[in-house]
Amino acid sequence: MRLPQVLAAALAALVAVPAQPVPLPADEIAKLCHDAEGPAHCMRLVEAQQLKRLPGLATREGNVLRVRMFPTGAVTFEDVDTLSGGTSYALWDYISELNAVVLWTMRDDDAGFLLLQRASGRRTPLPADPVLSPDRQRFATADFCATRCENVLAVWRASRDGVQREAEWRPAEAWSDAGVRWKDADTLVVDYTPAGATASRTLERRLGEPGWIRRGAP
Repeated sequence: MRLPQVLAAALAALVAVPAQPVPLPADEIAKLCHDAEGPAHCMRLVEAQQLKRLPGLATREGNVLRVRMFPTGAVTFEDVDTLSGGTSYALWDYISELNAVVLWTMRDDDAGFLLLQRASGRRTPLPADPVLSPDRQRFATADFCATRCENVLAVWRASRDGVQREAEWRPAEAWSDAGVRWKDADTLVVDYTPAGATASRTLERRLGEPGWIRRGAP
């Protein structure tokens, strides 16, 4: 029996990508980018590895990155050079639970991420790499640095139909760096470095604690 064209395309798209996200470990990124000429070159090196790990999801032809949509079609992202620096894109990760691609982006000197949902085509700019919660209902971002960062810990409500910033929290002291992970569906663990310090620290924040600024629907 021959499958209908749309169904066949949908099955092919599901088979073409792994069931779990596959972010590169920090040590592997450091090794890849040891001799990189700059951030954009570094991310192209990371992308080359992710294209191998995520076959069928995206392709690169020169300055054009083509991402396969679901169940059919494709979206292209073109790197453009300008006098101020330009715009560049690189494949960073894939979140199967949202059927979404995470792209690293750079516009002039500002780096960030873009979440592209393959079924709807929705695009959501993100300040940092999204970290999905264990219950797959939310993800968190931690964007902290000395300059050009939000310096905010944010929680986003996630679904295959779209994402929305739900809440955010800003520490009383300045941080120079931070990373976030989930302890459970209601608790975040943040590894951070206070501004001017060299040693990192760790804190936990429950989503129900006071201090969160609510941005979207509960």
